[in-house]
Amino acid sequence: MFSPSLFYTGKGIYYFYGSDRPVSEELTVRLMSTLRLLIGILSLVAAFLMIKYHTVGAALRINAFVGLVNPLIFISINILGIANMAGKVSLVKLIAIMAGVVLIFYGTGK
Repeated sequence: MFSPSLFYTGKGIYYFYGSDRPVSEELTVRLMSTLRLLIGILSLVAAFLMIKYHTVGAALRINAFVGLVNPLIFISINILGIANMAGKVSLVKLIAIMAGVVLIFYGTGK
């Protein structure tokens, strides 16, 4: 799982640790879309593995793994987006975005 380490300079600009270049919006979108593509590829591979093994037990184990990884990718993508928006959006809107992410997990939980 890729989760970049960012730090805040206090001027609305984030940097990767160990880097002197700011994290651009373009880079953030590329990272977010790459993570989404990886989870899409993982889902396709899982579907093919379910077809290959052709048993309910194997399909459930494969689905459990994908179900475990999906929320982690979802959280990583949201962290990247929120970190990039932190200097550009008011604190109230940022809190609303984070509350929305929490409510998604609350609403879909059992």
